[in-house]
Parts: sequence; C-alpha cells; structure tokens
Amino acid sequence: MLEDSEELFEEDLPESEADSGENSGLFEHLSLKVDRGQEPLRIDKYLLNFRQNSSRNKISQTCRAGNVVVNGSVVKQNYRVKPGDEISVLLARPPRVNVVVPQEIPINIIYEDDDLVVVDKEAGMVVHPGHGNWDGTLVNALAFHFEKNGVKSDLDRVGLVHRIDKDTSGLLVVAKNEYALSFLAKQFFDRKTKRLYWAFVWGNMENDEGTITGHIGRHPKNRMQMTVYEDGSQGKHAVSHYRVLERFRYMTWIECKLETGRTHQIRAHFKHIGHTLFNDERYEGHIPLRGENLPKYRQFINNVFDILPRHALHAHTLGFVHPVTKKEMYFESPMPADMDAAVKKWRNYLEK
Repeated sequence: MLEDSEELFEEDLPESEADSGENSGLFEHLSLKVDRGQEPLRIDKYLLNFRQNSSRNKISQTCRAGNVVVNGSVVKQNYRVKPGDEISVLLARPPRVNVVVPQEIPINIIYEDDDLVVVDKEAGMVVHPGHGNWDGTLVNALAFHFEKNGVKSDLDRVGLVHRIDKDTSGLLVVAKNEYALSFLAKQFFDRKTKRLYWAFVWGNMENDEGTITGHIGRHPKNRMQMTVYEDGSQGKHAVSHYRVLERFRYMTWIECKLETGRTHQIRAHFKHIGHTLFNDERYEGHIPLRGENLPKYRQFINNVFDILPRHALHAHTLGFVHPVTKKEMYFESPMPADMDAAVKKWRNYLEK
C-alpha cells in the first residue's frame, strides 16, 4: 500500500530560474506499508509494482546505494517483504526529456572518472532542457561529451543529482551510472554534501555571521518569485547560514552554507532581511538599493552592472563521498571573472 509519495519538486518555475541550490524535482521519496496477506516477495520485484516505469536494475542499484529502508534498517535487493513492513525508498529522478540532442558546447570539466563528472558551469547556461530551453544546455553538452568519449551507461538520460540556475555559476556533480546516481542522490537528500556559495548582497550586513530561518514558498502575487513565510503557514522549512568575507560600504560579499535546498533559497532569504542579491533582476536587485544619490555613484553602479550582468551568486565549493571508492571528494571553483571584476571595481571606487 502506498502511504505517501513525496516528489521533491517545485511546480514549476522555469528551469532557468531553478533553485540555486537546487535538487528540486530530482528525487522522489516513497513511503509504503505492506498489506496483510502479501506473500513473501523480493523487495526489488515488490517495488516494481509501484513504479511501473522503473526497471529492475534501477531498483537494485537503489538498494545497493542504501536507499531502501525497511522497518528502520537498510536492506538489500534480495530482502523478502512481509505483511506490515514499513518501507522507505529514495529514488533518484533526473529530469526526463523526450529527446536530448548531443551538442558540441564548451564546458569546463574539472574532474571525471568512470562514475561521475564534476563541472564548473559558467553563468548563462541552463542546466537541462525544458520550458523554452530545449538545447544549448549543460545536459546537451554532456551528452555530446559522453558520446564522443564512448561512455557506456545504464542510465537512460544524463544523471543530474542537483542543479543551479541559469545565471548562477559554479560546481555541479553529474552521475554516469545508476548506482552512482542513487548513491549521490542520498547524500543530497540527507544533506551530507558540503556546499558553499559566494554572493554579493546590497547593503552593509549588520553582523559578521548569522543564520536566516524561515519557510520559503511561492509569492502570492508574483508567481515567478519565492518569498518567506515567517509564521510557517506556507512553504517549506529553510535555513541559511552566512558569514561576511568583505564589506564595500553599500555592498557585502558573503559566504553561504545551506541546510536546506529550497527554490531560490539564498535569493529569497536575503531579500527578506533587506539585503537583496546584487543585480538580481527577479528580486528587484538590479537597481541601486543602497548608496549615494549622486551622478558619480549612479554611473559607477551602472558600470558594475555592465561588468556583472546577472545576479551575483557562485557555487564555490562542493564536497561529497565518492560512490565507489567511498573517499571524500572536495572541489573549489575560483571567483568567476565577472564577479572578480566587480570586486576590484568596488575596491577602487572606495579607495578614491
């Protein structure tokens, strides 16, 4: 009996506006209770009754990755279910696209082995096809790369485990087989990965470090924005930690660590506390929100906007346990050129 099926998905901002931390839509969590009268049956066969579009291999690899729990204990695929068993299953579910056309698009692969690839995505690239972005995406580029290099996989599509939005730059890990996908998916679901973001926000942050807590849900009037519901009446629980790296009087460079991965979490949380991301047009950060009412300052800000023509958010670090070697992997991405140029511009302006 299917008691609950939680699809970790936000229905549905355009993918190009997906969460900066975002694993929304990439996992599905099933809660099942075995009916009375159920004959003993291998759990991999049993689960196929609830996911007919799945495969025996996918279920087996899900078990192997430790993503199938019965009565509180991880089980293997040969476990035989019995009446009353309470089953919890985490299924990785990369976005399904009818046709992914391999395209030769330059991408920055900083690590690759037989099981996964780590990409440093540039700003302006959509992660996967959909909602008006059917080609030119990271998935199209990876499909070409895998085809060119003869990568053999039991996946029927590129194995996205998480995503960052179009105008966020930085690190992503992508699985190359079903087992790696399931293993990595559980780490993201259990929030055991290490991810840090760099962001520029308007204003001079009051504290050197802090935590923002507040449910995040869709804005009641602007469906393309997310907003914070302090009373918890709507949305999903979200927690963001931050620390200040450098102050520029009217702008602050911060490092963010997310406990949760909600759609637009960093963008919504910092707008909520009055420090909207610099040049974040969707959240009204593309106008001078702090500073001097002087022609010189306005010209300076316009120059910085030209240098950094997108919201100032970068997925700086990514850490996870490798699915096969079980070793901790850790990667860093340097400050992208546009954000680096903006920092230098601010420093120069304040020195005058």
